[in-house]
Amino acid sequence: MEVRAVAKNTGISPRKARLLVDMVRGKKVDEALVLLKFVSSPSARVVAKVIKSAAANAENVFQKSSSDLKIVSIFADKARTLKRFRARARGRVSPILKRSSHITVVLGEQS
Repeated sequence: MEVRAVAKNTGISPRKARLLVDMVRGKKVDEALVLLKFVSSPSARVVAKVIKSAAANAENVFQKSSSDLKIVSIFADKARTLKRFRARARGRVSPILKRSSHITVVLGEQS
């Protein structure tokens, strides 16, 4: 039994999201949420929200307690990139890439 939750087009670059995702991979749900609560990164709230959503899916669909669940896999994939331009010297421009990511969480029973 595996339960999934996906947050699409989050305003976090995948590189920054992967730092948090790697930190909680393989941990219990309760332990991961406590870890993310005390991380100073504002992106931790988004990752915690996806984990809570997956835990809520498990409770509502399969009647599993969140204390019995473990993060089987979690990853942050590249999503759309907003392209903007900034004016530079002598009439030139330089690109600004505002990256975003899809964060996917898969929970399973603890073994």
